[in-house]
Amino acid sequence: IPVRLMDLTEEDMELIKDLCLLTAKPVIYAANISEKEIGQPESSEVLSVKKYASDHNATTIVLCAKIEEEIASLDKDEKAMFQEEMGIEESGLDKLVKACYELLGLISYLTAGEKETRAWTITKGTKAPQAAGKIHTDFEKGFIRAEVVDWQTLLECGSYNAAKEKGKVRSEGKDYVIKDGDVVLFRFNV
Repeated sequence: IPVRLMDLTEEDMELIKDLCLLTAKPVIYAANISEKEIGQPESSEVLSVKKYASDHNATTIVLCAKIEEEIASLDKDEKAMFQEEMGIEESGLDKLVKACYELLGLISYLTAGEKETRAWTITKGTKAPQAAGKIHTDFEKGFIRAEVVDWQTLLECGSYNAAKEKGKVRSEGKDYVIKDGDVVLFRFNV
């Protein structure tokens, strides 16, 4: 019986934590389908994989490895056209990344400046000071506040300053829990 299926208490899990048991790790099953199956109702094989995964406390993604290989060789514009022609909303790689983030309880927030925009990965439920600490420990130590705007709102406004002028940028304190897709400017003093 895989450890992830055992009914263990938090105390039991703490005892076996240092063993790094492989069967305690979360699992994602990938159901590889043929090109002909894209956009079709799920086959009995795919449904079997999904049922097995569900019965074993795991996640499933469905993808076509042949198509993924083709998508990987295309540039951004060609990729979008190809996916549209094939009726694929998102690539299998994108599905896998999302499933991994969900399974591991991770989210991303962004920082944007004149030189670069960067995504930072944190655990769901992380408060603003600790998220700032992912960038630099001084940011966490001297945290004053976080100026936050949702990435979609930022795109709609066109720039951080435009979003701020429209009142879309919020000032958040130490108890603010960072949300997936937040664009954050940290104010700190060290």
